[in-house]
Amino acid sequence: MATTTAISKRRKAVADGVFYAELNEFFTRELAEEGYSGVEVRVTPTVTDIIIRATHTQEVLGEQGRRIRELTSLIQKRFKFPENSVSLYAAKVQNRGLCAVAQCESLRYKLLNGLAVRRACYGVLRFIMESGAKGCEVVVSGKLRAARAKSMKFTDGFMIHSGQPVRDFIDSATRHVLLRQGVLGIKVKIMRGSDPDGKAGPNKSLPDTVTIIEPKEEQPVLAPNSQDYTAKPVANIPPPTEEAAPAPEAYEQPPQPPAAAPAPVQEAGW
Repeated sequence: MATTTAISKRRKAVADGVFYAELNEFFTRELAEEGYSGVEVRVTPTVTDIIIRATHTQEVLGEQGRRIRELTSLIQKRFKFPENSVSLYAAKVQNRGLCAVAQCESLRYKLLNGLAVRRACYGVLRFIMESGAKGCEVVVSGKLRAARAKSMKFTDGFMIHSGQPVRDFIDSATRHVLLRQGVLGIKVKIMRGSDPDGKAGPNKSLPDTVTIIEPKEEQPVLAPNSQDYTAKPVANIPPPTEEAAPAPEAYEQPPQPPAAAPAPVQEAGW
């Protein structure tokens, strides 16, 4: 918002939330026919960029940018932004089959044009699943045919309902249809799959995902063979080798010293 006074972090968070909620509600009412599916606010020190995501961006821009300039002027006056401090951009939804808001609006206009509820819901389910969704659910409640209200639920694929993965993988939207017999409530939930690029879904997998590693290929045995494991192994003794006879000089003994003469024997006298 365009407030310049110093406020606490808590008040700033509340003010940003109120600003985003009011902006989203305004675009939801104003750009419903243009396939509005969300808004993103980027705040910089000099300018505030507001990016509008829609399926028909050319209709959001208008002829020669007239519609986008009118929206910019309305937002600037409503939230008291300084001159040339807010800019509006239009971004096209890449895969509208995975956008719950776009499909909810599509179902809403089908019902307003008088299409049967069951046929319209099955058409939305088929389009969502063909777009690459992992699962989807459509609930329509209200006075469908009789005077008593009831709910009809249409599901296809895989859907989770609890835990942190619901916030990561589930995209949901709710709209109301004002018909002659009363108000119908529409709720669309789409479960997206994992995408490493982060475009068609979150770049992480479900906590219970199990990856099975393929075993390595074993080389086939060319010929059968058998081995007797009961026999004792024979020691591998190398055969004796013939050694060359030593030279005669090798048998010569070293010179011995001359033997000493025996001592004379004295005969004892009788």
